[in-house]
Amino acid sequence: MPYTIRPGDTLWGIAQRFGITVQELLAANPQVTNPASIQPGLVIQMPQRGAQGYLVRPGDTLWGIARRLGVSLSALVAANPGVNPNRLMVGQRLAVPGVAPAPAPPPPAGGAIVIPRAGYDYAAMMSDLDRLVARYPFLQRGTIGRSVLGREIPVIRVGTGPKEVHYNASFHGEEWITTPLLMRFLEVYADAYARGQRIGQYDIPSLYRSTSLYIVPMVNPDGVELVQNGIDRANPNYDLLVRANGGSTNFRSWAANARGVDLNNQFPANWEQEAARGPTGPAPRDYAGPSPLSEPESQAMAAFTRDHNFRLVIAFHSQGEVIYWGYAGLEPAESERIVRLFGEASGYQPVRYAGSSAGYKDWFIQDWRRPGFTVEVGRGVNPLPIGQFWEIWGENIGILLAGLAV
Repeated sequence: MPYTIRPGDTLWGIAQRFGITVQELLAANPQVTNPASIQPGLVIQMPQRGAQGYLVRPGDTLWGIARRLGVSLSALVAANPGVNPNRLMVGQRLAVPGVAPAPAPPPPAGGAIVIPRAGYDYAAMMSDLDRLVARYPFLQRGTIGRSVLGREIPVIRVGTGPKEVHYNASFHGEEWITTPLLMRFLEVYADAYARGQRIGQYDIPSLYRSTSLYIVPMVNPDGVELVQNGIDRANPNYDLLVRANGGSTNFRSWAANARGVDLNNQFPANWEQEAARGPTGPAPRDYAGPSPLSEPESQAMAAFTRDHNFRLVIAFHSQGEVIYWGYAGLEPAESERIVRLFGEASGYQPVRYAGSSAGYKDWFIQDWRRPGFTVEVGRGVNPLPIGQFWEIWGENIGILLAGLAV
C-alpha cells in the first residue's frame, strides 16, 4: 500500500500511526537511504499486512487520508462502517483497505544539486544556482544589488502567477543554515513542477501558475563568508572588522555585514528606537548603522520590495522555533490565521511581537499593512550545527508551501 509523505512526517511517526516498526518500514522501502531526509511528496510503500490501520492526527479529514493513502473515499468509508466521516477524533484508528503498490517516481537525472553541508558558503550557493538554472530553465535568476564587498545578491523567481510572495534568508551571517534551507526548497519545488507532481496536499503546477515566488537566499553574503571562511588581510575592511570583533579573528558568531552593521536593524520602522538601545559603532550584531538603509544590502532589499506587490513575506532566521507575526499593532487581521497555519505545519510557537523594531518584517508590515513573518528555525546557539538541517527541513517545508497557497 502506498503512502505519500506530507510536511512534518517522519518515518518514526508514520510507523507509530500504522502500528509497525521503523525497521519494517525501511525494509519495505530500500530506496530510502537517509531516513532523516524523507521529502513531502515522496511515495513509500507500507508493509503488506492486509488491511492497515491509520491513527488520525490533527487536521486530518477522511478525504485527505484517502488521497494520501491512494485509496478511494468510498473504499475508506466502507472499511470503517462505525466511523462518522464528519467527526474524526485525534488518535482514532482507522482501517485502510490494501491496494496495489504504486512505483515511486525516478530521481532527477544527475541526483540532487543542493547538498546541505557544514561549509555551505557563498561560492557553494552560487554554484548551485548555476546548476539549478541549467537543469530547470524555467527558473528566472536576477540580482537585487551587491554587498559592501561587491558580492552579487541573487534573487530567483519561480512561478508565473499574478500573486507575488517573497522568502529571504541569511540576513545574519551566523544564521547561514537558512540559505541551504531555501536553496533545497527551490530545488524540490522546481523538480515537482517539472514533473507535474504534488508535494503533499499541494498541487505544484497549480501553485506555479497562480503564484510567483521570489527567493533571496543570502541577503548578507559578506557576513556569511566571515562566518564560514574567516578573514584575511586582503579584506579591505580588515582593521575595522577585527576591531569591531574585539580584536579577534574568529568570526564564527558574526551576524553583521562587512561594516559591522546589523542588516535586520536597518529598516525605517522606529529605527531611532532600535539604534538608541544597541551599540553605537560597528559590532558583531545589533549596531543599527549611522542611519536607516545606510548599507547597500538593506538598500537593495528595500528597493526590491518596493518594486513588487508582495502578498506576504517571510524572513528565515535562526534560532528559537518561533514565528513572529506582528508589529506595533499594524499587522492585518489575517496574519493571525496564517501564523496559526504555519504553527500547525511546523510545531513552532507563534509570537505576536518580538520586542524590537527596524527589522525587515517590521518595515514590511508598517508600510504595506500585509502579512509579514520572521521564522526562527532550529534551537541552540548560532551558528546551528548542520546536523539539525533535516529536522529543520521537516519542520519548515509546510511553512514554505503554505506561504504560497494562503
